[in-house]
Formats: sequence, structure tokens, C-alpha cells
Amino acid sequence: QVQLVESGGGLVQPGGSLRLSCVVSGFAVDDVAIGWFRQAPGKEREGVSCSTQDGSTHYIDSVKGRFTFSKDNAKNTVYLQMNSLKPEDTGVYVCAANTLIPLFCRGTRYDSWGQGTQVTVSS
Repeated sequence: QVQLVESGGGLVQPGGSLRLSCVVSGFAVDDVAIGWFRQAPGKEREGVSCSTQDGSTHYIDSVKGRFTFSKDNAKNTVYLQMNSLKPEDTGVYVCAANTLIPLFCRGTRYDSWGQGTQVTVSS
């Protein structure tokens, strides 16, 4: 059974850090492309970061230098380390997998999604 389960969200002050985890079951994280998405209230979902099967990693401009995507193949888990958080980073963060075309992670369809974890950046 394919499943993605996120954790690690919470309330943090501006400038703080969080590490999100996405535990994957049903396939190996090393065999697919994985993306992190977020959706803020009243806004459309946006891709934040993603990594392809061959290890190419991408970030949107607003998080470059602050967020880091990583994988632990032994734990079949991907992470999103978020530093220097800003109020505009607030939203529900969701991980998703592209199992069909794993060499692409941008502008492509994701076929498996987690439920999300809430990140709130506020003083």
C-alpha cells in the first residue's frame, strides 16, 4: 500500500527552524521523484522543493538558501529542513511522489500524496 505520512510541523517564531519528515511506504524513495508542496490560506498550492530519482534537487526562489531537501534511503524517509522561517512560509506542507516519470519533479504530475502537516510562523 502506497502511503506518505508527514510530521514535524508546528508553531514557530520568525527566524526559527523546523524539520519536516515524510515517511514513505509502498515504494522506495530512491526510485521516485519526491516533492514538497505548501498551501497557505486563500492561496493556491505551490511546489516548494523537489528531488528527482537521479538526485537533482530544486527549490523555489523564496526558499533558496533557507530550506534543504534530503533523503534517508535506509528509513525510506525524506526531509525538508526549514531555517530562517518567515510568516509567509505559513501553510500546510504536503509531500508527494511522482512514481511514473521519476526523472522529473518540476511541472509534472504527482500520483501519490500525503495528508500534510501544518506550519505556522508567527510571533
